[in-house]
Parts: sequence; C-alpha cells; structure tokens
Amino acid sequence: MMKSAICEMLGIQYPVFQGGMAWIADGKLAAAVSDGGGLGIIAAGNAPGEYVRTQIQIARNITDKPIGVNIMLLSPFADEVANIVIEEKVQVVTTGAGNPGKYIKDWLNAGIKVIPVVASVAMAKLMTRLGASALIAEGGESGGHVGELTTMVLVPQICDATSLPVIAAGGIGDGRGVAASFMLGACGVQMGTRFLSANECTIHPSYKEKILKATDLCTMVTGKRLGHPVRSLRTQFARDYAKAEFGGMPEEELEAFGTGALRLAVQEGDSQKGCFLSGQIAAMVKKEQPAAEIVKEVMDEAEPILRRAAQWVE
Repeated sequence: MMKSAICEMLGIQYPVFQGGMAWIADGKLAAAVSDGGGLGIIAAGNAPGEYVRTQIQIARNITDKPIGVNIMLLSPFADEVANIVIEEKVQVVTTGAGNPGKYIKDWLNAGIKVIPVVASVAMAKLMTRLGASALIAEGGESGGHVGELTTMVLVPQICDATSLPVIAAGGIGDGRGVAASFMLGACGVQMGTRFLSANECTIHPSYKEKILKATDLCTMVTGKRLGHPVRSLRTQFARDYAKAEFGGMPEEELEAFGTGALRLAVQEGDSQKGCFLSGQIAAMVKKEQPAAEIVKEVMDEAEPILRRAAQWVE
C-alpha cells in the first residue's frame, strides 16, 4: 500500500482528491469519494452560501469521513462561503481563481487545512509564506480554469519551490498518471474529469455521454482575452465563443455570452449553448462506475507501476 504525507495530514486512506468542479461536485459526489478513501470536495463555484451549506450537510449525512470545499475566489459569494466553511467545521478548503490570502488566517485558526490551487511558482511561494497546509499544482491539461504550464513542467518546479506537500492535478486519469505524479515529487493527485463518469455524479446524461465518447483532441481553451482561460469540450458553444472572442466582441458582451453556460450543460445537457468543462484526459474515461471504485482502481494501478520503476536502474 502506498504511503503519503497528505494521507497522514488529512486522515484519508488514499492520496486522491476529487476536483471541485462548479455545479458538478455536490455533496453526494464528495461523500462518495470520501467514503471510498479519497478526499471528496464540494464546489462552491458561483453558488450562494446557503447552497454550499446544504451540500456540506448532505455530505455529512452520508459519510463521517473528511470532506473539503473548493471556493472560487472570483465568486461574488466568496466572503459568505469563507465564513460558512468555518461555521460548518469543514476539514479542508481548496481555493481557485485568485489569492485566498485574506481568509487563510481565519481558516487556520478554525482548524481547517488550507490547500490552494496554484499554477505558478510565484503563487506557490506566496501561499507557502501565508501558511497554507499544502498546495495543488494544477497544469493546463485540466478542465475549467487553466494556467499556462503543463502538469509535467509545473509539478517539479512547485515541489522545488516549497516545503509543503504538493498534490498534482491536470491530465491525471489512471494509475500511470498517479505514478508519474509521485515521480515528479507530488505526494497525491487531484482528478476532476475522471469523476464525471462516477455513478454518483449527477450531471446530465448527455454530458456523461460526451465524456465517454471523447477523443484525444476533444477539448479547447477559450477566454484568454478576458484573462481567465477555460478548457472545455469542443462543442458548438465553445466554437461560437472562440469566434466571438477573436472576432472583436466587446468584453462586456463576451462575459454575458458565457454566463450560465456551464449550468446549461450540467443541468440540461444543452449541446448548443452549454459549456461542457473537461480536461484533456476525457478520451481515457471509458466507463461509468462508483466513485469509490475509481479511487481504488487508480491506486491499485499505480502501485505496481511504481514498484517496476527499479527496472530502469542498474
């Protein structure tokens, strides 16, 4: 069985985080992952605080294992959710799309482990100085908001820049990705796209079908002009958005163009107007299965791969 500092820190069995996917990662999915030995994470996204509180309570009614909440710092409800995770005594907070510095002290004082998502060495160093518990180094292969660097380039640089435990994210969908992450210096992984196929993931059936039928070149990145690039499946909406983005549409109109598109994909499966977030590993997702089975499967695959690493050394 693989050992990891992040497991000891968080009291989990396997060093596998489920990504905080907005409007997707709810209390049921997070609880299923946590029950399976990983760390399930509820996504706050752009949702109001009471929605997040409800999802935390749903998860707690299902499992007594540790759970996390991901807070998207661009959300207008970020301050509200930052207080709710303290009130609800959430064990772990991950953050994305911004700098969580103004919240870290209060979260740490409440006994919460703070694990920001970072996409650069500079942000990793800043989060280390501010007292983060660990870091998620997320490469541009991931779905949703992405940075410039790939996982293979980013993870070792983050590991060199901090003494904190590092969780690798972006482009990880099986045991090979887990093993590679450990070789790069990480002590855990975060997967998002792989969990879209979980039985407990309640996205629209057409969303799951798109993931299961995806090919290697199925994703694209839009939103660079606005300063917050997003990776999604190459659907009609994504192509239309890219055309508008590079066709000179005013920024205000471009922002409005994308508003609500993720919810249309998640809840209605709208192929024309929905934004289907996905990482580049979508083509590696082949079947629906329980979330706990996904966690165990990737770890069972990773262990023999790591054991075989000695074959390359005389």
